[in-house]
Amino acid sequence: MERIDGVRYDVVVMLQPTSPLRRPEHVSECVKMLVNGGWDSVWTVSETDSKSHPLKQFTIVGRRLDYYDPAGKAIIARQQLTPVYHRNGIAYAITRQCLVEQGSIMGARSGALVLEGNFVSIDTEWDCDLVELIMARDRNPAISA
Repeated sequence: MERIDGVRYDVVVMLQPTSPLRRPEHVSECVKMLVNGGWDSVWTVSETDSKSHPLKQFTIVGRRLDYYDPAGKAIIARQQLTPVYHRNGIAYAITRQCLVEQGSIMGARSGALVLEGNFVSIDTEWDCDLVELIMARDRNPAISA
């Protein structure tokens, strides 16, 4: 793009079309954090529900159930879990230097913009149905009553 546009860009913002619940302020907050914090990149993330915490995950080999991480054996209550986060696909802001010199969208110094709320990254037909339900609810608050 720099060659085509004849311009050198300092920041690249990646907005995946599979995140329709994105709001403009999510993008601007992500870019502001990148620029003001001196990060290589900033990704928007959401806290992972404790039901999906890595220490509560299992593997199955044959029909044998085992912990994905052996440390999961020590977890009795969700209060023992350290919060973990997952990328929500809302926005990624990346410096040119990170892309060109580090060859990555997640540089050596990457920041996390934690967004509150529920977001859906569309990967399946179920995800599409869920987004349609959420958008219908948001258009008509009586649906959630």
